[in-house]
Order: sequence, then structure tokens, then C-alpha cells
Amino acid sequence: MNVVNENFDDKLAENGLTPLDAELDEALSEDASGDENVERGNWSGKLDFVLSCLSYAVGLGNVWRFPYLCYRNGGGAFLIPYAIMLFFTGLPLFFMELSFGQYASLGPIEVWKAAPLFQGIGYGMCMVSFFIGVYYNMIIAWAIYYMIASFSKVLPWGSCGNDWNTFACNKLSSTNCTAHNGTMMQNGTCLYVDDVDTATFLNLTSVSYKPKMPSDEYFHNYVLGISEGIDYIDGIRWELALCLFGSWVLVALCLWKGIKTSGKAVYFTALFPYVVLTILLVRGLTLPGASKGIHFYLSPDWKRLKEAKVWGDAAVQIFFSLSPCWGGLITLASYNKFNNNCYRDALVVSLANCLTSFYAGFVIFSIIGFMAHTLGVEVDQVADKGAGLAFIAYPEALSRLPASYFWSILFFAMIITLGMGSQVCSFAHSNKDFRFSVF
Repeated sequence: MNVVNENFDDKLAENGLTPLDAELDEALSEDASGDENVERGNWSGKLDFVLSCLSYAVGLGNVWRFPYLCYRNGGGAFLIPYAIMLFFTGLPLFFMELSFGQYASLGPIEVWKAAPLFQGIGYGMCMVSFFIGVYYNMIIAWAIYYMIASFSKVLPWGSCGNDWNTFACNKLSSTNCTAHNGTMMQNGTCLYVDDVDTATFLNLTSVSYKPKMPSDEYFHNYVLGISEGIDYIDGIRWELALCLFGSWVLVALCLWKGIKTSGKAVYFTALFPYVVLTILLVRGLTLPGASKGIHFYLSPDWKRLKEAKVWGDAAVQIFFSLSPCWGGLITLASYNKFNNNCYRDALVVSLANCLTSFYAGFVIFSIIGFMAHTLGVEVDQVADKGAGLAFIAYPEALSRLPASYFWSILFFAMIITLGMGSQVCSFAHSNKDFRFSVF
């Protein structure tokens, strides 16, 4: 090692430089390029990193999972375990991963060289990000399909009588019928227990069908085209295949030049959803029944705090939303400059993410309340979560609004943007580090 140092010093001397001069020269060249880490690169600005983390953390779960968990687990009372889990589990892990990545300037695989025994964790993080990326891109493809279908004055999922509808499809009366303990028959009539004797009613109930909303049948029968079983593989849905290809193209364009392009793309993917959420909230609050939905969303049930499941759901949602332990935060922070205040960034992003979830609940339940008011049923009859909320319940509610196509385009554009923000920051960055590490 001494021989190597001596040879290096001799080389410097030949050029009339001392080791200190060389270090100063290197520092100046780095400063001129704007990147502290010349080989890996750095964010163009501090806001690029903050918005990237926000775009990574704020995803589909904030819109279609948190509001449902909140009302199912005690309404406003759920915010107590949620806040506790944020400050005692989510925030410390979030800060730890940002610190880890920023200090080492390495991705989720290389960074674990500090403890070689745990390097497999890095590979596990990248694999999780890969599978989540595949899942998210399929959701984005569905949203693209729905947004394209929304460019019509009459939304295709707004009525029965289409080729993909069955006898179970009923626009209004079926939900109203079942909500009042009736049974919807195939001829469209609602049969109540008082109309016939008990034995006949039970017999007819056993052969009746479960009514479905037109948006439900549009999603399952037409868009997905679900086959009868795994033993029957139907043909390729070329429309969805093209939408899936388009979603991958969008990811590629956002990462065309690494963090220099993705850092600019997040200005749109991080901020546009807030614009759409605000527009939808203002529209939702003007609808009849909105207050009923929001009251249902926030009404606290303090007894639920005694249940372990409520605390478990709060912890799962924090991990699901902030996305620690997936490798994305380590990778994003690895492009920071060494002296960046990542503690401040962790606080800002974590709090903004959780407040976004709470804010989205008002948007969702104002519309769901309107739908319940229109159907004449309770809110819990139409409330849903996950894909059921994004592609069935919410589109059904939007189809009942004036200028429904406009609100539908806005909503699915927001879904695409939310998914794309998490996709770009999670899948692409983490798997780039995986590729560099392996090859």
C-alpha cells in the first residue's frame, strides 16, 4: 500500500502538484459539474429529492385504502393509533433509511456491504420493488384504459343493457331492494318477506341472484374479461396489452436520463394529484349527501381502540404508505449531497404523506355519500376499498354527476399520476442498482 501511495505521489510531483493540490483540484471539478458524487450523480436541487420522496410515498393506498380503513376501524378514533404508529415506527424507519442511503451514497444492495451478513436484505428489497412495480403498472394500465373510455359523453359503465351486462345488472332498484331486506328477482321486481309466506320467500331467495352495479359488470365482464376458471385460458385482451405497453413507455420516458429527468418528472407526479383532489373535493362538497358520507368517515367509535386489529391495521397502513424497507428510500437518498438535512426531509415527507391520506378521505366519502343518498341506502352499502373503490364504486358515483366524463377523466388521470410517481421512484431506481450490482 505504501508503494502505491509513493508512486501516486511521484506522479503528482511530475505534474508539479502536491496531494493537497490534487484534492483541491478534484473538489473544484466536482463543484463545477454541480455533483458532489461525479460517478453516481446528485439531485439537481433539494426540492427534486423532497418531491421524489413525496411522490414515492403518496400512492394509490392513500386514496383507496386509508379512507376505508379509517371508517372500518372507528372513524376519527383510528387517527390515534395511526399517529402513534407514525411517530414510533414509520418516522424512525423513514429517517434511518434516508440517513443510510445519504451517508453511503449507495443503493439498497451495495449499501449492505457495511454488514455483509445482511447483504441479502438488499436483494430482497429489489425483488419486492420489482414485483410491486409489475403490479403497479397493471393498475396504471387499467386506469389508462378507463381514462380513454371516459372520452365519451355517455360513460360505458353508466347503464345496463350492454353486451357485457347480465340479468344481475340493475342501476338503482337492486341496491335499494337488498338494503331493505328484499330479494331482487330476475324479472327486476323486488320481493319482500311480507309479500309471500316465509317458506316461499326462503325458496325464492335461494334461487335469486346477487344484484350488481353496471360499473361492476363493466370492470369484471368487459375490461378484465375474467374467464370461468384457471383451467380455461381466454385470449389476450389487446386493448389492455397496449395500455400496459403504454404504461411502461411512460416509465421509460421519466427515466430517460436517470435522476436528471425523473427529478423533473416528480414536479408533475407529486403535485398534480393535489390539484385533482382539491377539484374533486370542491365538487363533492356541493353534492347532496356529501355531509352524510363525511360524517360516516369521521364519526369516532372509541370502543374500537380496545381491539388489537385496529392497531394492527394502523401499523400496516403506515408501512404500506411510507414504504420503508423496500429499498426505494435508500436509493433516493443516495443521490443527496453528503450534508443534506435528511432529518428535516423525513419529517416533511412523512407528515405530508399522512395528511394526504386524511385529506383524500374527504374526497372519497363526499362522493360515496352522494351515491348513498342517490340510492337511498346507508353509506356502508356502497363503501369499498382497493380496486373495488377505484374501478367500481367511484366510477359508478361519477357516472351520476353532470358532465360525468370530465370528472372521470380527472379522476383516472390522478390514479395514473399517483401510480406513476411511486412506480418511477420505486421500481426503476431500485432495479437499476440491482442491475449494476449483478452485472
